[in-house]
Amino acid sequence: MDKSKQPFYKPKRSFRMPLPRIQPGDRIDYRNMSLINRFVSEQGKILPRRVSKLTLRQQRLMTIAIKQARILSSLPFTNGEIQFERTKSIFRATGPRTIKK
Repeated sequence: MDKSKQPFYKPKRSFRMPLPRIQPGDRIDYRNMSLINRFVSEQGKILPRRVSKLTLRQQRLMTIAIKQARILSSLPFTNGEIQFERTKSIFRATGPRTIKK
């Protein structure tokens, strides 16, 4: 059988059980700060599912809880560090602008 007549072969994906990052007794809630802080990065961003190893439903509930905690000021939106410092501009006109024709 030549290659053009062979049926299309689709390799099977390996199925991996998600790691239990949330215990069965843990409640996903905006008041549970010890749980929420595990799923927020150093910059204050919500970790994606492939990093946090949560199920789709757990990730959705965790995102809602983090957003509620941010709105209620329990959790900051950012970490508070200054990333960029503004420098004083060198090229600044001191007088009124004139239009050249």
